[in-house]
Amino acid sequence: MTFTGLSAFPLTPLVDDAVDEDGVATLVRRLSAAGVDSITALGSTGGYAYLTRQERATVARLAVQHAGSTPVFVGIGALRTSQVLAHAEDAQRAGAAGLLLAPMTYQPLTADDVFTLFRTVVENSSVPVIVYDNPGTTHFTFGLDLYARIAELPGIASIKIPGVPADLAEAREHVARIRAVVPERVTIGVSGDAAAATGLAAGCEAWYSVIGGTLPELALRITRAARTGDHRAALAESERLTPLWEAFATLGGSLRVTAAIAEQRGLVRRSCLPLPILGLDDAERAHVARLVDALGLDS
Repeated sequence: MTFTGLSAFPLTPLVDDAVDEDGVATLVRRLSAAGVDSITALGSTGGYAYLTRQERATVARLAVQHAGSTPVFVGIGALRTSQVLAHAEDAQRAGAAGLLLAPMTYQPLTADDVFTLFRTVVENSSVPVIVYDNPGTTHFTFGLDLYARIAELPGIASIKIPGVPADLAEAREHVARIRAVVPERVTIGVSGDAAAATGLAAGCEAWYSVIGGTLPELALRITRAARTGDHRAALAESERLTPLWEAFATLGGSLRVTAAIAEQRGLVRRSCLPLPILGLDDAERAHVARLVDALGLDS
């Protein structure tokens, strides 16, 4: 099944306010070589909301071109349905194996608005669709009823849920409530990297990972342990990485920290994020560099 395991979300690096095509290719090739289960281009980590249609089509093409045999999913979220359909067309033309759709908002959306959006997309797409539930960026919150309605649509393959509760028993109850209302053919994938090991132990079949897009080996250690049933090892590795998860929480989010790591490792150029996102300042970068060294993330 394609929509399981580790789906790595690479950055879309910029240089001089344009897509850094060499940087995109470098990141994607590394992910494929590392053996991730899938690559999701143009997720929130990929900055899709900041890019033009042409830029997004370019990133989709580059991701598929450099991913080898690794399936590529492509984010298609936009404010208007017509724009979403245009991005879906471009992604499919590029060879995407799946589409990632977040219900972007400016005016608040209703459950019926969002259901109709997903219905329209699956009716006009030839590849599976992942439901992207990311209230921290979209400011729209899914309920169980909406999960159930959307999951019944033909073509829905997976639901990317926000981070699960930290307590494993509570996380299992949370995932079980979702599983009870969606078909078995629809996988449940956890996001929020700090919660990934717990989510996998709680019954999620996939991890949609920010850090996996830059440090795939790190994310694969957690994923592979969990998939072989060694949840103790997966949870222990995640616990070891607590300083990294804390940096995500205290330094302006996972995007800024991950970009700083990618820049420090020479994978992308300095100041790779789309303005007005400035990224980390020098003191914060130094802190992240010390953290990477202390955790052995360069090895």
